[in-house]
Amino acid sequence: MSSLETIETVDVLVIGAGVTGIHQLYRAREAGFSSLVLEAGDGVGGVWYWNRYPGARLDSESYTYGYLFSKELFEGWEWTERFASQAENERYFNYVVDTLDLRRQIRFGARVTSAVFEEDSTTWLVTANDGTVIRARFLVAATGVLSIPAYPEVPGRESFQGVSHHTGLWPDKPVDFTGKRVAVIGTGSSGVQVIPVIADQVESLTVYQRTPNWCTPLANEPLSAKQYQSIKADFERMREMLNESASGFLHQRSSRKAFEDSKEERWEHYEKMWTSPGFSKVISNYADTMTDSAANEDWCEFMAEKIRSIVTDPETAEKLIPKDHGWAAKRPPFTTNYFETYNNPKVSLVDIKSTPITRVTETGIETADGLKEFDIIVWATGFDFGTGALTRLGVRGRNGLALEEHWRAGPRTFLGTMCREFPNFFFPGGPHGAAGNNPRYAEDQVDFIADAIEYMREQGATVMEVPADVEQKWNQMIEELAVHSSFSDGSYFYGTNIPGKARSFLLNPGGRPKLREAMQEVLDSKYARFLS
Repeated sequence: MSSLETIETVDVLVIGAGVTGIHQLYRAREAGFSSLVLEAGDGVGGVWYWNRYPGARLDSESYTYGYLFSKELFEGWEWTERFASQAENERYFNYVVDTLDLRRQIRFGARVTSAVFEEDSTTWLVTANDGTVIRARFLVAATGVLSIPAYPEVPGRESFQGVSHHTGLWPDKPVDFTGKRVAVIGTGSSGVQVIPVIADQVESLTVYQRTPNWCTPLANEPLSAKQYQSIKADFERMREMLNESASGFLHQRSSRKAFEDSKEERWEHYEKMWTSPGFSKVISNYADTMTDSAANEDWCEFMAEKIRSIVTDPETAEKLIPKDHGWAAKRPPFTTNYFETYNNPKVSLVDIKSTPITRVTETGIETADGLKEFDIIVWATGFDFGTGALTRLGVRGRNGLALEEHWRAGPRTFLGTMCREFPNFFFPGGPHGAAGNNPRYAEDQVDFIADAIEYMREQGATVMEVPADVEQKWNQMIEELAVHSSFSDGSYFYGTNIPGKARSFLLNPGGRPKLREAMQEVLDSKYARFLS
């Protein structure tokens, strides 16, 4: 570092101005800590700033996704749809930072390139690509689990001379699909959102699919003023229900098992599930849908019948029905008119397992069947989930230990929030978080971190670091419960979509209950052996 560079000093430095980073900044400021956020983008919102592709929207109910720590903040915003679009989510986060007067503590266009723990001062020295250098007592990397776009290893990808965008790095200005020959590569959560939205605009749309997913209707709808007034009036009860929910949703679990009903009764129930909103299909379905393979297959049989009844071409319908995994073995995408889109004569489907992409050329995509030319290629090929952003920050802990090396065989964490050898470093919303309504899980982590550093201030402690045996106990829980998860090895929750990445379960299979149990043990011990 040049001696001419000015080093700023703060108590709490947060990386990332997404849903978790904004909350962490708010807690730090309210506690009287000097604090700052470094944000790589030019605006707030995190995933909702970067993922602005056509059709991008929530699949958690909007009013359960936003912040709940302030009734006034909740009442000052009115969601217009059950599942808000990217644009509305981005507006919401701008509303939050302006209402809470947080914008002046966010530095935009500052991508962190290095974060080094200095043992003599027990501080973190953090450098960004805009020349910013910050010394912080506490470093909170709220970089999210869906921050680093992943591309398949396809020869010639960068040689394409047309328009090419990844859904996770979509440009600010709208892309004009009118009359264009378009390829969409990938049919995960992003691909199945963008495909129906652009299909009517294009001259032709070719979808390249590796693996079909069990897609079901999102069942979005506008929220009337009357509906939202009712939601506001019920705020306290809703907040309590969401706080008690293991998954962070309002959907109620069913106690009934699938084969307690006749087939006719089950199909009637499945029809209700098919048209129910979002994750209710996971939570409110038969109690054994996720745990009994026969019950899971029964639900899949119903969904397969639905797909065949919607898609008029039998060959295309069969390509869209998963054959290698059951319901929720991968994260289930929720869609609007997805299967109906394949009845549009402008839309075609290529199974790249049987017809692999051999290379991308200057003019299009070549498969075993030959070259097809395109004007636009959309890469809807997912993310380096969980650890991708954290291992690219240049984090160096004790004795210069690189985080990416420390986690080469998979992340080792405590609470999905901290790890040994990296004192005073926290990463809420990172690996070993829970599947579900992410802001509800992450707020528990944010509060734990905020309370911990306040306690450190009270006690005059300078360093917090998880003891080795405590970290080991948490990771043992992850490994033991992962085998009972519904998610298969083929899910990106194992990191297997990234070539060379170690196979490791990247969620907390114990969910919020195990998180809170472990947090309570730390609180009951008054952070014994964590502080020095």
